[in-house]
Amino acid sequence: MPVPQTMYAVEIAGFGPADALVRSERPVPPIAAGELLVRVAAAGVNRADVMQREGHYPPPPGVTDLPGLEVSGTVAAVGPGVEGWSVGEPLCALVAGGGYAEYCAVPAPQCLPVPAGVDLVAAAALPEACLTVWTNVFERGRLQAGETLLVHGGSSGIGTTAIPLARLRGARVFTTAGSDAKCAACARLGAELAVNYRERDFVAEVKAATDGRGVDLILDMVGGAYLRRNLDSLAVEGRLVVIGLMGGATGEVNLAHLMSRRVLLTGSTLRSRSVAEKGRIAAAVREHVWPHVAAKRLQPVVHATFGFAEAAAAHRLLESSTHIGKLLLVP
Repeated sequence: MPVPQTMYAVEIAGFGPADALVRSERPVPPIAAGELLVRVAAAGVNRADVMQREGHYPPPPGVTDLPGLEVSGTVAAVGPGVEGWSVGEPLCALVAGGGYAEYCAVPAPQCLPVPAGVDLVAAAALPEACLTVWTNVFERGRLQAGETLLVHGGSSGIGTTAIPLARLRGARVFTTAGSDAKCAACARLGAELAVNYRERDFVAEVKAATDGRGVDLILDMVGGAYLRRNLDSLAVEGRLVVIGLMGGATGEVNLAHLMSRRVLLTGSTLRSRSVAEKGRIAAAVREHVWPHVAAKRLQPVVHATFGFAEAAAAHRLLESSTHIGKLLLVP
């Protein structure tokens, strides 16, 4: 299929509520050396897209203003210097922006083959969650077999990836979620303990489940509002990895507590990292995670798909936090 000159996309018409997302027509992006042009089958909808729409998370310099940080689709064109990819091949990819479009230019190192048996549309639910979980839980967080992981937001796209993957690596997994239905979904994915944070104190529940010891690692997307309680939930030599700020960017830390319990507090983002660094993480995911996906031990959890004209509805659903798993946009 020839590549057209223009495409439909979803753009941010002005910072604000979900209605700021509008369908528009844009030129198909050119590709530079080392890039692929992807004919998009689906794009993941993430909290970072909401933050960008609100004006709180601008794209890195030189990156398109179109939102969308992960896509699936087929190769429409191959840029100079790219090896190992051919036109028509299915793939999924992490991108720094531009996923909400019919075509997206992607650095080749950030592209991954669609695992065997995974639907092409559903594959868009994999890149952001898998790369985020791998680099933060297993690289930065150093989770080992026999350790205990607490995942906040267990029913989110990140959570529904982290729970089964940590179990597959031999860890015990605890989680928090905002309803009994979400907790039940987390349990089905392998969580040993799922705490409805609206009704129960996760610190007390974690301490009870570990005989007062605490957990070895916490993956947190809440941030400031949970900081003190997260530190109270950690075991000696525990690690806290912050990957989101839904509960604010600041909080008080008792440094004496960190010192006496030898706690490690860290965090990271993916979007601003170099292509080389994202490519390295993608290669690790392909080696360590993709075999589990192909064997159906780990599968994308897709709550709903939306057309481009329904992008605002997708964002409103994401902001309501009533979904379980990922939301996708389909051109």
